[in-house]
Amino acid sequence: MNALVPLPVLLPLCATGLSLAFGTRLKRFQRFISVAVLSAVTALSVILMIAADTEGPLSVHLGDFAPPLGITLVADRLTGLMLTVSSSVTLCVLVYSLGQGMADRDEETPVAVFHPAYLILVAGVSCTFLAGDLVNLYVGFEIMLVASFVLLTLGGTGPRIRAGSTYVIISLFSSMLFLTAIAMTYAATGTANFAQLALRLGELPLGVQTLIQAMLLTVFAIKAAVFPLAAWLPDSYPTAPAPVTAVFAGLLTKVGVYCMLRTETLLFPGNRLGDLLMAAALASLVIGILGAVAQTDLKRLLSFTLISHIGYMVFGIGLATRQAYGGAIVYVAHHITVQTTLFLVAGLIERRGGTTELTRLGGLAKAAPVLALLFFVPAMNLAGIPPLSGFIGKLGLMRAGVADGGVLPWILVIGSTVTSLLTLYVMAKVWNLAFWRAAPPGQAADGTVLESDDDNDDSDSDPGPDNIPGTGDEGIGPRPHPAGRVVAATLHGRAVTTTTRLPRTMTAATAATVALGLAFTVFAGPLTEYTDRSAAELLKRTPYIEEVLGR
Repeated sequence: MNALVPLPVLLPLCATGLSLAFGTRLKRFQRFISVAVLSAVTALSVILMIAADTEGPLSVHLGDFAPPLGITLVADRLTGLMLTVSSSVTLCVLVYSLGQGMADRDEETPVAVFHPAYLILVAGVSCTFLAGDLVNLYVGFEIMLVASFVLLTLGGTGPRIRAGSTYVIISLFSSMLFLTAIAMTYAATGTANFAQLALRLGELPLGVQTLIQAMLLTVFAIKAAVFPLAAWLPDSYPTAPAPVTAVFAGLLTKVGVYCMLRTETLLFPGNRLGDLLMAAALASLVIGILGAVAQTDLKRLLSFTLISHIGYMVFGIGLATRQAYGGAIVYVAHHITVQTTLFLVAGLIERRGGTTELTRLGGLAKAAPVLALLFFVPAMNLAGIPPLSGFIGKLGLMRAGVADGGVLPWILVIGSTVTSLLTLYVMAKVWNLAFWRAAPPGQAADGTVLESDDDNDDSDSDPGPDNIPGTGDEGIGPRPHPAGRVVAATLHGRAVTTTTRLPRTMTAATAATVALGLAFTVFAGPLTEYTDRSAAELLKRTPYIEEVLGR
């Protein structure tokens, strides 16, 4: 069974080579390769999750070099769950992107660039989850980030290049900080292997331990978009194509959360920086959701809810109890699925209504009832309405905070409740504006060509606050495009045409992610039992160390 551990990384990398070799001539073969490989990775992830739960952690030393010389890959319960959820979501997003490329008749970019970059991204994500040492974790991050640079700037449009530049600068800074932390750790302990670090870091002076811990937390907090290190996210994600934004928002930030979970439990037990983490969690919860309340563009609104709900996961990490870790793991799995779904729905709304600007949308509940249902279910899930999985995760975290009994945990329980209510308000606002009310004057009709503002970002196409259709101020200020301000909706950055009937493949892929989110509710009992065992394993540490070092 241990031989299966490297395959979630190796299969996408091998498929990338095949995709580049044959994809430009055999386009259908390239699509088949991508779907088949991600389906295989999903199946392997389920097998690894079950094996890790029944047999304990699994490990492989590549090249048969023992630590600290060799590359170690480890799959425990937490890794198995993260691989399963992430591979399922990336498969659904890939199918969605195929539907979008076919609907746009946009053959060039998906064939030449999208599929190889996407497969490399999946390999990088799998590598970070399986990494058994800091160096390999860094390599996984870099594989993932190189692919994300390509995907974020896909099409080469002005807004995407600007957003990609910000993303590159922030990522390079965090990578440099990560390398510095790895160098300091190796200089102090003589190893970068997690199992050996778990034994040696405790022998260092407290000040050195705290410095290394703080540097690693800073790196992972940037990746996870924890406030105040999240300012880059709302301007970077919304400009990308819908499938790219969905996988970035749903998955990449959770890689940072996973790394925080792994290092705080395995390398730095004792919760020395717990109060700092809880303070950051509270700031993320409140400031993120207040930012969402102020938005009128659906993609930016969802970006701020993403920042806010990262706070729930950091809350559990900061509490550092078995119940808190269990609740945080549940919420990570839930949020990957739900946040991805909502961004996929945003792409469908953009295709149906011509924009994601809420002030120019309306009547979609009547015009597109399936789309309304696809939005309503994950929206209520994100808000934490019982008995959905969002409620289960939040309840577990709040119960852990109450059980702790401290002042700061109680403040976080109150902040979590307020954030949940404001999330419900934000989702209700989207529902009322985009779906429930009548369509405002000037909404894009079927067949309207969505224009791209790539060359006119600061031109008169920006509607301004006094030029919102349906408010009586249409004649004041510059006149908007018929479909609203649209930033390169296709994978290639070209114009697309609104349609009454949504592409079936895109709709089916979105429905699959909705069903996956509901599956967490249907199987809430087994899920919470699994995450509780995972939390116990994280706190115990011994099974992981013994598996890697053979003790």
